[in-house]
Amino acid sequence: MKTTHIIGILVIAVAIVLIMTTAGDASQYLDFREAKDLADKGSKSQIHVVGQLKKDLAGEVVGIQPSDDMLSFSFTMVDENGKEQVVYHPNPMPTDFIRSEQVVIVGSFHQDRFVADKILLKCPSKYQEKEIHQ
Repeated sequence: MKTTHIIGILVIAVAIVLIMTTAGDASQYLDFREAKDLADKGSKSQIHVVGQLKKDLAGEVVGIQPSDDMLSFSFTMVDENGKEQVVYHPNPMPTDFIRSEQVVIVGSFHQDRFVADKILLKCPSKYQEKEIHQ
Protein backbone atom coordinates (compact mmCIF):
# COMPACT_ATOMS: atom_id res chain seq x y z
CA MET A 1 0.00 0.00 0.00
CA LYS A 2 1.09 3.50 -0.68
CA THR A 3 1.63 5.92 2.16
CA THR A 4 -1.18 8.14 0.81
CA HIS A 5 -3.62 5.23 1.16
CA ILE A 6 -2.48 4.59 4.74
CA ILE A 7 -2.84 8.28 5.62
CA GLY A 8 -6.31 8.34 4.04
CA ILE A 9 -7.40 5.29 6.05
CA LEU A 10 -6.08 6.87 9.27
CA VAL A 11 -7.95 10.13 8.58
CA ILE A 12 -11.18 8.21 7.97
CA ALA A 13 -10.67 6.17 11.16
CA VAL A 14 -10.11 9.31 13.24
CA ALA A 15 -13.22 10.92 11.72
CA ILE A 16 -15.32 7.86 12.59
CA VAL A 17 -14.05 7.87 16.19
CA LEU A 18 -14.83 11.59 16.57
CA ILE A 19 -18.35 11.15 15.19
CA MET A 20 -19.08 8.22 17.48
CA THR A 21 -17.83 10.00 20.62
CA THR A 22 -19.84 13.15 19.94
CA ALA A 23 -22.97 11.16 19.04
CA GLY A 24 -22.82 9.50 22.46
CA ASP A 25 -23.10 12.91 24.14
CA ALA A 26 -26.10 14.04 22.11
CA SER A 27 -29.17 14.85 24.17
CA GLN A 28 -32.35 12.85 23.88
CA TYR A 29 -36.01 13.71 23.27
CA LEU A 30 -37.99 12.25 26.16
CA ASP A 31 -41.16 12.92 28.12
CA PHE A 32 -41.11 14.06 31.77
CA ARG A 33 -41.56 10.54 33.16
CA GLU A 34 -38.60 9.16 31.17
CA ALA A 35 -36.49 12.19 32.06
CA LYS A 36 -37.24 11.74 35.78
CA ASP A 37 -36.41 8.02 35.60
CA LEU A 38 -33.10 8.85 33.93
CA ALA A 39 -32.28 11.44 36.61
CA ASP A 40 -33.19 8.99 39.38
CA LYS A 41 -30.61 6.60 37.92
CA GLY A 42 -27.95 9.32 38.31
CA SER A 43 -27.80 10.64 34.75
CA LYS A 44 -26.79 14.29 34.39
CA SER A 45 -27.23 14.39 30.60
CA GLN A 46 -29.14 17.15 28.84
CA ILE A 47 -32.64 16.12 27.77
CA HIS A 48 -35.11 17.66 25.31
CA VAL A 49 -38.77 17.63 26.34
CA VAL A 50 -41.45 18.71 23.87
CA GLY A 51 -44.79 20.05 25.04
CA GLN A 52 -47.07 23.02 25.45
CA LEU A 53 -47.69 25.61 28.12
CA LYS A 54 -50.55 24.76 30.49
CA LYS A 55 -53.77 26.56 29.56
CA ASP A 56 -57.12 26.99 31.29
CA LEU A 57 -60.48 26.17 29.71
CA ALA A 58 -60.57 29.60 28.04
CA GLY A 59 -57.24 28.95 26.33
CA GLU A 60 -55.26 31.36 28.51
CA VAL A 61 -51.77 30.35 29.64
CA VAL A 62 -51.56 29.63 33.38
CA GLY A 63 -48.81 28.66 35.79
CA ILE A 64 -46.15 31.26 34.94
CA GLN A 65 -44.40 32.64 38.02
CA PRO A 66 -41.65 35.25 37.47
CA SER A 67 -39.05 35.71 40.18
CA ASP A 68 -39.04 38.90 42.26
CA ASP A 69 -36.08 40.30 40.33
CA MET A 70 -37.55 39.22 36.94
CA LEU A 71 -34.26 37.48 36.05
CA SER A 72 -35.72 33.98 36.16
CA PHE A 73 -39.12 32.34 36.09
CA SER A 74 -40.95 29.06 36.39
CA PHE A 75 -43.86 27.75 34.39
CA THR A 76 -46.05 24.69 34.05
CA MET A 77 -45.58 22.65 30.90
CA VAL A 78 -47.58 19.68 29.62
CA ASP A 79 -45.55 17.08 27.69
CA GLU A 80 -46.83 15.11 24.70
CA ASN A 81 -48.22 12.40 27.02
CA GLY A 82 -50.24 14.92 29.06
CA LYS A 83 -48.00 14.95 32.15
CA GLU A 84 -47.73 18.37 33.81
CA GLN A 85 -44.41 19.52 35.25
CA VAL A 86 -43.15 22.73 36.81
CA VAL A 87 -40.10 23.95 34.91
CA TYR A 88 -37.58 26.48 36.21
CA HIS A 89 -35.58 28.65 33.79
CA PRO A 90 -32.70 30.68 35.31
CA ASN A 91 -32.98 33.44 32.69
CA PRO A 92 -35.62 36.06 31.83
CA MET A 93 -38.73 34.98 29.94
CA PRO A 94 -38.18 34.85 26.15
CA THR A 95 -40.08 37.21 23.90
CA ASP A 96 -43.43 35.77 22.70
CA PHE A 97 -43.14 32.94 25.24
CA ILE A 98 -46.85 33.08 26.08
CA ARG A 99 -47.83 33.05 22.39
CA SER A 100 -45.86 29.90 21.58
CA GLU A 101 -47.71 26.94 20.10
CA GLN A 102 -45.10 24.42 21.20
CA VAL A 103 -42.16 24.55 23.60
CA VAL A 104 -38.97 22.48 23.60
CA ILE A 105 -36.96 22.68 26.81
CA VAL A 106 -33.40 21.48 27.13
CA GLY A 107 -32.14 20.65 30.60
CA SER A 108 -32.35 18.07 33.35
CA PHE A 109 -34.08 17.21 36.61
CA HIS A 110 -32.73 18.49 39.93
CA GLN A 111 -34.70 16.79 42.71
CA ASP A 112 -38.37 17.13 41.66
CA ARG A 113 -37.89 20.20 39.49
CA PHE A 114 -36.89 20.31 35.84
CA VAL A 115 -34.31 23.04 35.21
CA ALA A 116 -34.34 24.25 31.61
CA ASP A 117 -31.02 25.63 30.40
CA LYS A 118 -32.54 26.49 27.01
CA ILE A 119 -36.07 27.13 25.76
CA LEU A 120 -36.93 26.76 22.08
CA LEU A 121 -40.27 28.15 20.91
CA LYS A 122 -42.52 27.38 17.99
CA CYS A 123 -44.59 30.52 17.64
CA PRO A 124 -47.56 31.12 15.37
CA SER A 125 -46.25 32.23 12.03
CA LYS A 126 -47.36 35.46 10.46
CA TYR A 127 -46.49 33.80 7.14
CA GLN A 128 -49.10 31.04 7.36
CA GLU A 129 -50.83 30.24 4.12
CA LYS A 130 -54.19 31.90 3.74
CA GLU A 131 -56.96 30.44 1.65
CA ILE A 132 -57.12 32.15 -1.74
CA HIS A 133 -60.58 33.14 -2.91
CA GLN A 134 -61.07 33.64 -6.65
